[in-house]
Amino acid sequence: MQDKYSIGVDLGGTNLRVAMVSKKGEIVQRIKISSTGNVLKNLTDSIKAINTEQEVSGIGLAVAGVIDHGLITSSPNLPSLEGVKLVEEIERETGLRAVLGNDASMAALGESISGAGQNLESFVLLTLGTGIGGGVIYKHSLLDIASEVGHITVESHGRRCFCGAVGCLEAYASSRAMMAFLSEGISEGKETAMKDNFEQIKPKDIYTYAKAGDAFAIEILKKAGYYLGIGIGTFINLFSPDAVILSGGLTGAWDIYVAAAIETASSRSFPELYSRSKIIASALGGDAGLIGAAALPHMCYTTYCRDD
Repeated sequence: MQDKYSIGVDLGGTNLRVAMVSKKGEIVQRIKISSTGNVLKNLTDSIKAINTEQEVSGIGLAVAGVIDHGLITSSPNLPSLEGVKLVEEIERETGLRAVLGNDASMAALGESISGAGQNLESFVLLTLGTGIGGGVIYKHSLLDIASEVGHITVESHGRRCFCGAVGCLEAYASSRAMMAFLSEGISEGKETAMKDNFEQIKPKDIYTYAKAGDAFAIEILKKAGYYLGIGIGTFINLFSPDAVILSGGLTGAWDIYVAAAIETASSRSFPELYSRSKIIASALGGDAGLIGAAALPHMCYTTYCRDD
């Protein structure tokens, strides 16, 4: 009989979150601290600080980056963990079995357990923030694939992405891309109230200016939304999902950014496939990755657990 609780970890470039989670996806205890400094020590200390009076099946870790058999081979947000045998380190420090997965895939798994995807057979989840990540649920199971959806090509001779390739979705539809559009526009002499305090502008401020009627802020959001729509249309054509679930901070600009994406996606996917898919918001928000990660010790995918 499987244990009722497990520990979920969502390790980001800024924050580290640890939670005790039930098998039903209910968070019963949580800790949030900065992930800067000694990341590994902060991580193990936080796990040990969780009250484990309940029987715990293990630890699931959601980390941004490319994962290969318990090893983080690439993580731009957490370079200090690249090449670290994180699973072995955590198991040695805590005495609990640990399993490692990509953060966006874990968010998709979380939404399938107790979020917007729990009644869907298949869906694609996109995390929209500084970068763009994703995960795919197909026939109620998380697909064991890299799912680097932010790095599909949307402009064959486009701008260089943070990953080193050119024309990636992430380079055109993320908050980092929006800031690049803003910088370029100001350099070109675009009229916008944002130029008066450009150095202090953050991605969320672009939406604030757009809501106030700033034409260039609206243009930026619609441009990024257009490219997001190309990506969404591609995913609909490829997976024919019941839904595309959108999560992350950029969904706050739903009425401009996502609306533009929906308009583009409708013209970039087969009508019969688009009509069967809905584009909806995440129900769990930032907790999706924690809940998905906590499910890993109860499950076994080729990438996410090793043979014991």
